[in-house]
Amino acid sequence: MINKSPSPEIRAWAKHICMSAHKARRVINQIRGRSYGQALMILELMPYGACYPILQLISSAAANANHNMGLNKANLFVSRAEVNEGALLKRFKPRARGRGYQIQKPTCHITIVLEEISR
Repeated sequence: MINKSPSPEIRAWAKHICMSAHKARRVINQIRGRSYGQALMILELMPYGACYPILQLISSAAANANHNMGLNKANLFVSRAEVNEGALLKRFKPRARGRGYQIQKPTCHITIVLEEISR
């Protein structure tokens, strides 16, 4: 018996994005559960730097849905969106008297899942 779900999940993820997970979650929480069109509008108008990579990721997920499954972009909504912490990039900054202080640059992994609105 084949178990086929009524609405397919379309996933897209971006790994090692150079920003903290906390800053990306601030944006992701605003678009979770919204339709594709509303999410694009929100991301274009928000003044945060995290909006651009998330906007690219949602556009990529919608393009995957359109190309691979033949779904209409207007019928999609963000069913799941999550941000996980990635690896820390460790760098050194020169300081006084020849010393070097460590700087940790955070990264994050962003996952977007789109589903079709069932009517």
